[in-house]
Amino acid sequence: MLAPKKLKRRKQHRPDVRGVATACNTVAFGKFALKAITGGWIDAKQIEASRRVMTRFVKRGGKIWIRIFPHRPITNKGSQSTMGGGKGVPEYYVAIVKPGTVIFEMDGVTEAQATEAMTLAGHKLPVKTRVVIKD
Repeated sequence: MLAPKKLKRRKQHRPDVRGVATACNTVAFGKFALKAITGGWIDAKQIEASRRVMTRFVKRGGKIWIRIFPHRPITNKGSQSTMGGGKGVPEYYVAIVKPGTVIFEMDGVTEAQATEAMTLAGHKLPVKTRVVIKD
């Protein structure tokens, strides 16, 4: 699963998901891409599930690029803990996705295969997505 090797700070503030993506919003590597329409958090398990379903659908053909990485730690305190005592321990990592962010890119497969694989991958994610083709 994806997780950062080293962090500057172990616990961070909650991220802001407002606004549109200014970086990572164009198709750069492949010919087909999966682009987010809504914003949200995508955790490492969801990225891995999407990657696996795409890889299996194209029968390990073509090339897939993952354009997002889960850098942000999300902490959680136990349900039976009392008030006070500080912030909880980091439980998992998320990637902040804003509307317009390119999540995955693909090349080396037909348009029909790429569209279907990206659609299946989009079902695994908590944000609405759209398949785009590079001009």
